Amino acid sequence: MSVLVTGGTGYIGSHTVVELINAGYEVVIVDNYINSKPEVLDAIQTITGKKPRFYNLDVIDKVGLKKVFQENKIDQVIHFAGLKAVGESVSKPLEYYRNNIDSTLSLLEVMKEFSVKNLVFSSSATVYGEENDFPYVETMRLGTPTSPYGKTKLFIEMILKDVNHANPELNVAVLRYFNPIGAHPSGLIGEDPQGLPNNLMPYITRVAAGKLDTLHVFGNDYPTQDGTCERDYIHVVDLALGHLAALKKLESHPGFVVYNLGTGKGISVLELIHDFEDVNHLKLNYVIDKRRPGDLPAYWADASKAKRELNWETKLTAKDACRDSWNWEKHNSGK
Repeated sequence: MSVLVTGGTGYIGSHTVVELINAGYEVVIVDNYINSKPEVLDAIQTITGKKPRFYNLDVIDKVGLKKVFQENKIDQVIHFAGLKAVGESVSKPLEYYRNNIDSTLSLLEVMKEFSVKNLVFSSSATVYGEENDFPYVETMRLGTPTSPYGKTKLFIEMILKDVNHANPELNVAVLRYFNPIGAHPSGLIGEDPQGLPNNLMPYITRVAAGKLDTLHVFGNDYPTQDGTCERDYIHVVDLALGHLAALKKLESHPGFVVYNLGTGKGISVLELIHDFEDVNHLKLNYVIDKRRPGDLPAYWADASKAKRELNWETKLTAKDACRDSWNWEKHNSGK
């Protein structure tokens, strides 16, 4: 079967493409390289022995997207494409609303025109907002995300639900991610943010590599076991495999379904730092700063529904992710 992957050269997208190819899927990628690099395609080919068909295209470009569907028999779609920096979305809300929502609308319209009826959407745990207690469960009433980025995820989920209601033949799997970390064990693909990292793990690896001087830990006075924030850190390879499980679920025509993809437990910032130091036999230069506005003390997933209905659960640990992230940084250093 042929799968269109929007944003397929990005961090999570590229790892998912690798697992799709390894599972025997034909993959077509649409990406405009706004959060990735062309070298990712060569890395995917080195890992899998196969180079996916690629279109340098913004998903908002409906005319260009139609050409992709005309030139390829697309059976299913995984939709990653979108702007994703929480802080940037606060300062550039119009760009985030325009890009993330318009790209989804263009994709849905072209899918309808070409009678493509299976879609996996890359959502986020941020849709639970601040109102819910953890662990987060899919049946919870959705909250109010604190950033325009999070709101785009919430709005897109609402759009997809409405479209499915109007057209029950459209099968949609919404996957709510928690905190992806790690890299492919080959060291050939991983998280490669442009500029100063927004996420913890690439910040850790760049401090370890000497690219950044100091790791800043925001707050150690939260009501957690060591005072630092706790998050549900999931290895990106496990996350990628969750998308394969979701594709298989869509083959049973489930309609509109939602799954948390997480480990089901929280790990503190200091725990992750110490895990990184332990498995890689090095010391990180870090300092404790004041709390960062908007950070929740703790949250993690209840991922039992994914285990029950998708036969999916995480296999890799935070220490595996720390080892793979450092391996990726050493391969990527200086590029």
